[in-house]
Amino acid sequence: MTANYKFGRFELRPDTRQLLVDDQPATLGTRAFDILRALIERRERLVTKEELLDLAWPGLVVEENNLQVQVSTLRKILGTDAIATIAGKGYRFTPQIEAGSLSHPIQALERPPVAELAAKPSIAVLPFVNTSDEAANEYFADGLAEELLNVLSKVRGLRVASRTSAFSFKGAKVDIPTMAQKLNVATILEGSVRKVGNRVRISAQLIHVATDSHLWSATYDRQLEDIFAVQDDIAQSVVKELRAALMGEIPDAAASAAARAEIEAAARGRGENAEAYRLYMQASFHNDRYSAEDSAIAIEAYRAALKLDPNYALAWAGLSIAYASGTAQAWLKTDLDEGFRLAREAAGKAMQLAPDLAESHDALGVLRRTNEWDWKGAEASFARALELAPHNIRIMRHTAYMLLVRGRYDEAIALVRQAVELDPLSGAVHSLLASSYRIAGRLDEAETAIRKSLELSPHGGFAHYFHSDICLAQGRLGEALDAAKGEIHVTFRLLALANVYHAQRRRTESDAALKELITTRANTAAFQIAEIFAYRGERDQAFAWLERACAQRDPGMCMVRASPRLRGLHDDPRWRPFVEKVGLAD
Repeated sequence: MTANYKFGRFELRPDTRQLLVDDQPATLGTRAFDILRALIERRERLVTKEELLDLAWPGLVVEENNLQVQVSTLRKILGTDAIATIAGKGYRFTPQIEAGSLSHPIQALERPPVAELAAKPSIAVLPFVNTSDEAANEYFADGLAEELLNVLSKVRGLRVASRTSAFSFKGAKVDIPTMAQKLNVATILEGSVRKVGNRVRISAQLIHVATDSHLWSATYDRQLEDIFAVQDDIAQSVVKELRAALMGEIPDAAASAAARAEIEAAARGRGENAEAYRLYMQASFHNDRYSAEDSAIAIEAYRAALKLDPNYALAWAGLSIAYASGTAQAWLKTDLDEGFRLAREAAGKAMQLAPDLAESHDALGVLRRTNEWDWKGAEASFARALELAPHNIRIMRHTAYMLLVRGRYDEAIALVRQAVELDPLSGAVHSLLASSYRIAGRLDEAETAIRKSLELSPHGGFAHYFHSDICLAQGRLGEALDAAKGEIHVTFRLLALANVYHAQRRRTESDAALKELITTRANTAAFQIAEIFAYRGERDQAFAWLERACAQRDPGMCMVRASPRLRGLHDDPRWRPFVEKVGLAD
């Protein structure tokens, strides 16, 4: 148990995260509390602004005025003299702590110094700078860096910071050591791209952070058709130089041959048509944005790429996932059967062309889980995908979701926590962690994770729904309602509103949200409609809609075992036969 800190009329209680004023709790935000605790526990010295920013906003790049706002808030409570400003440097806590208070530094918030990262075979690929005259070429520069990242992530023994976290520094004025420390990597790959017509100039450099030295650099002036050769040359050079600098390997001809073989294996399924590659990068960019409009753009670009190169396995895999997710979210102008038929066809082509490609197995796993309800087959597909690409964040997320489907909550949480380590600045990963904790009944941890998600991505899809659901489970109904209204996906906004209004005993509003969902989305959201009836205690209606969801092959059905909103049905004699029918009883 951590000691409390008493000073004058005030008492800071770290264990309960409270500041008492005259024995009454004061209203204090999370950031202000962390800053106050850090100042108190380091009261014997000056605490720099950089240190406080990193303690209170770990893994984030924020402006200094955010710190000033929090310090100002603390001074309003404690008095202006409680926190002294050391001009240009930082702050110091001035009150005397009463005898008996002990210092316990906030170890969990601190990051390892850059020097400690030197021996780790790890890298972050920063977004390449677009120096072209046309802003429309931005996606090409981003895509080149992302493809390098994807290839390097498949090299065994090398830990690669995820795209979301690495790309969060795009356009930010942050020095290399700070970025490396926040991403927990030993090396940084950065570069620039200038594309004019069919010609492209690419400059790249690999920086060893601990020594602030260049391990390697090169500039390429090529035709667009040579983009694959340039990309592979960069990746091979990075792997060889990293192993020489961090692992003591001799950079001889044998090392070059080994690096070349690894990169060739990692680049499998890429295709050989430069224009198809450009379209693939464009499609992948939009596929990751996860909205109806972007889903349509992604599918069109994938199909255009495949028209140019019908043997492009990565594009087939991406197209399959785009069809599956677009169909599941009712974004496509097709019914469920047609949408998943197209997803199945694309996944089959990917597997036929590249049976050892991680993305092929991932696409097949998504299809098996979402539509075919082949739970064991889906698990096998994700396991193989993860074996082939153990640091691929998308595959880690899909695998963790499958573990939730099967009721293996602790395993899912452990895997998502690994994903958080690789992708600490991704709102989507923190959102999945929050959902996993919520399903497992670990509400306090769920709340922490969802607040982190919203902090990183305030407008992220599903995050406000998860926030609403967590607040609802904790009995914080006002906050649950506010969060529900902020959800951008209509189905889940209506699901959250119907449940929160019911908990508030506002039957008319709950009925209205439910009616809108039934009227507009009965063919795509039968499972969510069943969840509402179950939460409201209307069991007959809940089972009727579950049967309809089953008959329609509703994608939401994969969560029938895990859904907290259906737990009120578990003691009903109809429950066991139903989950046995869909193969999720055990």
